[in-house]
Amino acid sequence: MPETFFNTVRRIREWLSVRWQVHSNRRTAVIILCCSALCAHAYIAYISPPESFPVGSLVTVPEGVSVAEISKMLGEQGVVRSSKALQVVLKAWGKDRSIRAGDYLFKEPKSIFEVARILSIGAYGLEPRKIRIREGATVREMADIYKKQLLRFDAEIFIDLAQQNEGYLFPDTYFFLPNARESSIVKAMSDAFNAQTEQLQREVASSSRSWRDVVVMASLLEREARNSADRKLIAGVLWNRIDKEMLLQVDAAFRYTNGKGTFDLTLKDLKEDSPYNTYRYQGLPPTPIGSPSLDSLQAAAHPTANKYLFYLADHDGVTHYSKTYEEHLRLKRQYLGD
Repeated sequence: MPETFFNTVRRIREWLSVRWQVHSNRRTAVIILCCSALCAHAYIAYISPPESFPVGSLVTVPEGVSVAEISKMLGEQGVVRSSKALQVVLKAWGKDRSIRAGDYLFKEPKSIFEVARILSIGAYGLEPRKIRIREGATVREMADIYKKQLLRFDAEIFIDLAQQNEGYLFPDTYFFLPNARESSIVKAMSDAFNAQTEQLQREVASSSRSWRDVVVMASLLEREARNSADRKLIAGVLWNRIDKEMLLQVDAAFRYTNGKGTFDLTLKDLKEDSPYNTYRYQGLPPTPIGSPSLDSLQAAAHPTANKYLFYLADHDGVTHYSKTYEEHLRLKRQYLGD
């Protein structure tokens, strides 16, 4: 009897132990599942980047603004899902008073913790962009190039600032931050022009030509010739015509006013009433027609002395020179069929 009793008690205890373990495992599973669901909800609702995260766009954190205002602004711009959560993270880290103002650029979506870290250390994500401004480019052409590369660039503001410096902005390869503004770009290009031409300006100052005339002439040469030798020869021709008070009759000037090249011009174009029409008005155009290269500036300042008064480029781009109008007409018939 006692042995049977004790066996029964033992079986009951074993059964209870098994049942406890089963229910314990279920409770653990339920707790883990609930915690996982809460974590997933927290990640989706507060931590993960929003779907509208502004990748590739500048995000500005203003100077002297409270953490609450900054968090609200970043929430409205899609940088974080919850502005309140960002405040909590920044305060928990003790970074709510050390947010760095400025422009931020995100290359990929960031979690709320990454955003908080970036704001606290000022990791702006701004890297210089390589921008090539070709020789002969006009201010308007430059504006189109910069507009495609710089995120805060306003083409109209740039044109307003730079128009008076047409021809005096050096064509080169520049490295600007994506938030570069118009005035800093104009200054950089103007400074580059002065630095590159400092010696040449001194040389021109001791000559019979003005620096303004040399720059305008160089801008014509940039469009008229493909190589240094032709530029120097054409410079000599055009200075000869100016000295003889002849019309320059330079086709390149039309590209600045109506965008047409030599073989596109009509008789109506040649009669156009514009100070840039060198078929109608004597002397150089009133301003440069683009930004000349250093080679063109050198050619304008130091032309190849010659007695030519005419030149023309054939369909292959080869330039032919003549001293008389009759010879010029003969070359024109020979190479252009006119």
